[in-house]
Amino acid sequence: MRPAPTILHLDMDAFFAAAEQAAKPSLRGKPVVVGGLGPRGVVATASYEARRFGVHSAMPMAQARRLCPNAAYLVPRFSLYRTVSDQVMELLGALSPLVEPLSLDEAFVDLEAGGTADDPRSAREAGERLRRDILRTTGLTGSVGLAGSKMLAKIASEQAKPDGLVLIEPGTERELLGPMPVRTLPGVGPATGEHLRRAGMTTVADLAEAGEDELVRLLGRAHGGAIFRMAIGHDDRPVVAERDAKSVSVEDTFDVDLHDRIRIRMEVERLADRCVRRLRASGHSGRTIVLKVRRFDFSTLTRSETLRGPTDDPAVVREAAARLLEAVDTTGGVRLLGVGVSGLADYTQEDLFAQAAAGERQDLEETDPSREPVPGEEPAPRRDTRPEAERRWSAGQDVRHGDYGAGWVQGSGLGRVTVRFEEPWSAVPGRVRTFAVDDPRLQPSDPLPLVRPPEDQSSWPASRPKSRSVADPVPEPGSADASPGGGAAVGLCGGEGRSRP
Repeated sequence: MRPAPTILHLDMDAFFAAAEQAAKPSLRGKPVVVGGLGPRGVVATASYEARRFGVHSAMPMAQARRLCPNAAYLVPRFSLYRTVSDQVMELLGALSPLVEPLSLDEAFVDLEAGGTADDPRSAREAGERLRRDILRTTGLTGSVGLAGSKMLAKIASEQAKPDGLVLIEPGTERELLGPMPVRTLPGVGPATGEHLRRAGMTTVADLAEAGEDELVRLLGRAHGGAIFRMAIGHDDRPVVAERDAKSVSVEDTFDVDLHDRIRIRMEVERLADRCVRRLRASGHSGRTIVLKVRRFDFSTLTRSETLRGPTDDPAVVREAAARLLEAVDTTGGVRLLGVGVSGLADYTQEDLFAQAAAGERQDLEETDPSREPVPGEEPAPRRDTRPEAERRWSAGQDVRHGDYGAGWVQGSGLGRVTVRFEEPWSAVPGRVRTFAVDDPRLQPSDPLPLVRPPEDQSSWPASRPKSRSVADPVPEPGSADASPGGGAAVGLCGGEGRSRP
């Protein structure tokens, strides 16, 4: 354990939802939920306004809609989130060479390794400076925890939420941890927590009092010993600058169970191609192909096949995934499919037989509309049974109109799409207009930066309001600005903090 709180944990506040609120002035101060919008979608992130209604991450989207029916429900925009994440990670890299990213919005930093801090005062100064830099660079807020270990730094950042900083002084760990529930400790999930509850242990103090021998008896030597050490505040895990990827995978959940065996195989091949593109983008190849199938009854099957050598050939991965599928019974229906590659390497052992087979199949594949293209190919249309409006325009999607400029999709339906035209730096919420879904002047667009580029700030208002208390004017029925008759995705719950059944 370190004698100074020089391990920093940063966790961005409600990252995806906060980025959407920053990008869309009309949503600031209102409940926002980001995730899959289909019947089987789940919540990725909920804004703090939506959390007051009980909405939280990993909740089924249908349940979230029942709890907060008038929130803004938006599809994720990962290109924007990755751009902002890169900006944040660059700021962390300026503090220390030892930065351990855990996700797009979360990371550990070893301040001591960067010479940034060596005592509580300098650590706090570094943390406050980081929070200011993140706000200035991205327009978003993050919570910072500082402690002598990774476990305590993460606990501190949770206590700091939202938009705060908490420093745990070395020597106060036991006093701080004692009253906390056992689930606070890393490695104590629902099953372990229930097992400990049945043994009469509900707080971290209970674990420390029980002793290592009792926890080893209950949980096993490795797990029980690790839980006891954390219960007494001991965590000597170092900050690791780079984590080697162990696998690359993709998966899709289908709105309606798939029963057609041919359709299931085409979906597996499409997922295999997506997986290979992600594999190549990471600069890896792999030896083990993994197929994941979740059936109609929620049972999940995983099958794998190990090749003679590592590959990043899409034909090889498609064939292996198809062979694995042959061993799986899908007669009852399939709700999720996934394809992954593990056993990663930084090189590829060429498979000449696979290449030859791929050449023989090329003409057939070019006529397959379900297969996503490999790099260098023209995209092939994918068969989709959904209406054109739903397929083309998603709530939250960035668009640009030839006359009105940048905006985002509020909803679509009945052959129309509703767009709100505003930019992240707009002083007030923008105007809403409605168009035909096939209007040639309306096109998909790349996300705008959350903070206006310096060269464009000469006409930017000195301050941006976080929220707006006055409702937007209601357009006249039948006007060009009226909302469509169906599919609108954005609204406001009828009062913050009010409970709902």
